[in-house]
Amino acid sequence: MGICIGLVGLGSFGSAFAPLFKAHPLVDRIALCDREPERMRRFATDPYFRDKFRSEDAYASLEEICDADLDALVIMTQPWLHAPQCIQAMKAGKHVYSAVPVISLPDGNEILDWCDRLVDTCKRTGMTYMLGETPCFRPQAMFCRRKAAEGAFGDFVYAEGEYCHDVDHTCNLREVSQRRRSSASGEEWRERERHYRERGAQDGPMHYPTHSTSGPVWVMRTHAEKVTAYGFGNKTGDPFFAGDAFSNEVALFRMNNGATVRIAELRETPGRLGDESETFRILGTSGAFSENRWFEVRRPAPEDIDPARLPRPEVRELAAEEMFDRLPGPVEEAFKRAMNREADEGELREKDFTPRGHGGSHPYLVHEFVDAVASDRQPGIHVWEAVRFMAMGVAAHQSALKDGETLAVPDWGDAP
Repeated sequence: MGICIGLVGLGSFGSAFAPLFKAHPLVDRIALCDREPERMRRFATDPYFRDKFRSEDAYASLEEICDADLDALVIMTQPWLHAPQCIQAMKAGKHVYSAVPVISLPDGNEILDWCDRLVDTCKRTGMTYMLGETPCFRPQAMFCRRKAAEGAFGDFVYAEGEYCHDVDHTCNLREVSQRRRSSASGEEWRERERHYRERGAQDGPMHYPTHSTSGPVWVMRTHAEKVTAYGFGNKTGDPFFAGDAFSNEVALFRMNNGATVRIAELRETPGRLGDESETFRILGTSGAFSENRWFEVRRPAPEDIDPARLPRPEVRELAAEEMFDRLPGPVEEAFKRAMNREADEGELREKDFTPRGHGGSHPYLVHEFVDAVASDRQPGIHVWEAVRFMAMGVAAHQSALKDGETLAVPDWGDAP
């Protein structure tokens, strides 16, 4: 028996996920919710959704869909709404999937307070929370998790994570901000944002940190203890950064496994630090991963070391296909159909399953959440992991505001 799931927020991001959630074999029924009627109408009248969508499962508010007989809700709304809406859904007895980040606000202390509330709500309600963080389900993270499980990295030494997203380049952030503010919830946010500015709250890119922090933490299964960070403030008077202390922030963390991690969140630089703008690199004593390459050295025992014949690292170039985990056959087939809706049966048979969306992470995120709910288990990126990703950015921003003062990073412990 499958589950019944509701999709809340059908803007550009929610729209990309809707066909995948509908396609999953463990989803028997879907409901739709959006404050903008035309968005919901587009899906409600789409023949593709007809077999799992009923006309009475269209809702105009979160309150309405929380009262529906559904097992779980997928929250794809604006970043400042994520945490309170997830808490409302869990209190109504719904498991929740949240778009990233946990929440994004100009006030870091308020962000940490929402992290507290999320963890507390999960404990008290017994409901499942999953953060839909894309780097954790990119092929690079899948490969590195497998290598970490084998012990192939040895002891972790150093890692880097970054999100280089210039305001005017790919997925233009000015346009994204304009679209968000033109919605009904965006109009409400304008007034709320004004109050933050009036009391002097200073924002920065580390308040949206999980694209960079999640990869290293997810692979190494660790958490940050201390941070020192610095920021670069916009010098041109660009209105996009009005009220922001920094347009770029870089932080150095001490992790509880002894490794050091450098995180960069950059919004005012057109270049990348590597092959990808949203990526990570990890170095251990025996193995290392960087830019789709795996480095491994097979060290002799100390007594067998010959200075004249030091071991040389083996280097492997990796393709995405070999780094991805495999999905269950029926799930893979269903997703292939969802991503090739115009193809006929003959064309489908000729096509391979090629994951798409943020490096191919989207199908894996959907499967992880649906399977976790259907199996009554914790998803991979549960609330205790999610708040760790978030707290790293908040503490880094606070350190940067204090000109690099070393600060402790809050932690909520491991999942029970």
